[in-house]
Amino acid sequence: MSRVSKKAKRGSNRMGSALLVAVIAGFGGMASAHAASTPLSKAVAEGKHIFIHDTFGSSRNMTCESCHKAAGMGQTVTPNGHHFPSLANAATIFPRYNKHAGRVITIEDQIRGCVARGIGGKPPAYGSKTMNALVAYLTSLSKGKPMDMGGKPK
Repeated sequence: MSRVSKKAKRGSNRMGSALLVAVIAGFGGMASAHAASTPLSKAVAEGKHIFIHDTFGSSRNMTCESCHKAAGMGQTVTPNGHHFPSLANAATIFPRYNKHAGRVITIEDQIRGCVARGIGGKPPAYGSKTMNALVAYLTSLSKGKPMDMGGKPK
């Protein structure tokens, strides 16, 4: 092969490689867009919506976010001085012992207690679509946090 044809072939290979990288990157972007519509990501989004907007039939017109600000990521102090923690590590600390209940509780138990006592609403049933969405959302807030079963909210 002549020098010119070898250079042309190398240039063609580089262009083909660049094109392949661009196509793969494009598919990677499509994969990311597709990942945003998985059943799990939909459950997380639904859980966040419930967390922010659902009153669970409460006459107090409260939501989870009424106590846990910034969609659960902010710490809150009420006017009477009551502290509500961020839920950034909520899924990593359950199950945990609850002194008031006198037993070990799960994150589902905690959600039901908050809805019943804090919001004054009807708690979602164990295993219901609403409960699963809330658990998925709270778990998503804890992504990357170390497990600290029995630990404290941060």
